[in-house]
Amino acid sequence: MLALDNLPPPLPAEGAISKPQRGNESYMALVWRRLKRSWTGMAGLCLVVLLLVMAVFAEFLAPMDPKVTDVGFAPPQLPSFHDKDGNFVVRPRVYALADSADLDPVTFQPVVGPDYDHPRLLGFFAHGAPYKFFGLLPADRHLFGSLDGQPVHFLGTDKFGRDVLSRAIHGSRVSLMIALTVVFIITVIGTTVGMVSGYFGGRFDVWMQRFVELVLAFPQLPLYLALTTLIPVTAPTNVFLAFVIIVMSALGWAQMSREVRGKTLALARIEYVRAAMAVGATDRRIIMQHIFPNVMSHVIVAVTLAIPTVVLLESFLGFLGFAVKPPLISWGLMLQDTATYSVIGTYPWILSPVGFVLVTVFAFNALGDGLRDAVDPY
Repeated sequence: MLALDNLPPPLPAEGAISKPQRGNESYMALVWRRLKRSWTGMAGLCLVVLLLVMAVFAEFLAPMDPKVTDVGFAPPQLPSFHDKDGNFVVRPRVYALADSADLDPVTFQPVVGPDYDHPRLLGFFAHGAPYKFFGLLPADRHLFGSLDGQPVHFLGTDKFGRDVLSRAIHGSRVSLMIALTVVFIITVIGTTVGMVSGYFGGRFDVWMQRFVELVLAFPQLPLYLALTTLIPVTAPTNVFLAFVIIVMSALGWAQMSREVRGKTLALARIEYVRAAMAVGATDRRIIMQHIFPNVMSHVIVAVTLAIPTVVLLESFLGFLGFAVKPPLISWGLMLQDTATYSVIGTYPWILSPVGFVLVTVFAFNALGDGLRDAVDPY
């Protein structure tokens, strides 16, 4: 007689529906699955990751030292796959400009043209200007550059002969650092004030909202210019940069506070929040455990949409000379060379930092739009 423990498990009835083995998806898994369906959101996410990598590894990605000078307003040197006879070659190269034997018939000056007799071969992990990796490890390898260590200007040079591409890559550090720092301060202050004001209500909410309206009523651009001029020109660069971040943060938290307050007012009337109040939960527990997690979805989207606004503001103030001072490099500071139409018409490659600003604004806006649709996966 067989024991009951040795019997095989019973077969499922015909037509029965088997339950899936995996558990329920978490909220973050649902958001990620929906975000992957948005090609604009994924494109923005990839560009944001590339921008952050560029800012972190700026020394390795920049082909030259951004402070080294060469020929002023030198045109871009585009990689070529042809030799001087027009034959196709595998290894890319650039041809530096040099004076030829021909003379200009009007000015009788030597005609400047590519020096086909002395090409500069290009390659990956080329030796170049020395630097310290993460400020600690000495290195001289660059991702792409001239194999013989000669200067190469893929986007040309500015009026002082400094490489535009290298300065734009290094400038991403300051521009993104200002944007991320300002948005972080705005998010912390705005979220805290908005949740507390919307949850407690009453006279505290009334006075707080009047103060928020006062901050929003200030004309921001004239106030930016007036406050930044209070710092003397001889002040240290770090002091000037910190003052700019404080001014941007002080004038930007009010809008975030107003949005979070509106979300908190709606959440405070939901059944589970009223149930927590009824059982005697503390205000701190209700805010942190019930309101804050539901507000974060809106805050994350607001952050991704606020970063490009701060990047544009920093570029504009840097163009006017009120953002950062040399020796720091930012995209707005680089755009000061485009102040005259004659420079733009004669040397259009000076506008290259505008491309970096446009890519940054598109990346964060696209990511914000994708997150805005994905944070409500139900």
